[in-house]
Amino acid sequence: MNFETKRIDDITILKLNEKRLDTNISGLLKGEFTLLIKVESISKLIVDLSEVESCDSSGLSALLVANRIMESTGGNLIICSLSSKVLSLIKITHLDRVLEIRENAEISFKEMKS
Repeated sequence: MNFETKRIDDITILKLNEKRLDTNISGLLKGEFTLLIKVESISKLIVDLSEVESCDSSGLSALLVANRIMESTGGNLIICSLSSKVLSLIKITHLDRVLEIRENAEISFKEMKS
């Protein structure tokens, strides 16, 4: 799985550098979310999906795991820069009611700072 993390103050940005968020990487991504949130105790996470072109149910599951862990620790998770295909899947599954979605990382960062 190809990704990069960047920390600015108390905000961590995880950018997934993969074309597909699917069963091949969802388990690894869940593990990374768990490590960041529980072991490294981050409380503000932005997941940048600007490189992701498609997503399946296991990819959505990874995002929901991150959201659930973050909520249980009182943290804040924003998912941003979704392709039209991924955004459409999230809306069809009504997960846009559960996940915080923003247009891009810059908007997400500004929102978390305030």
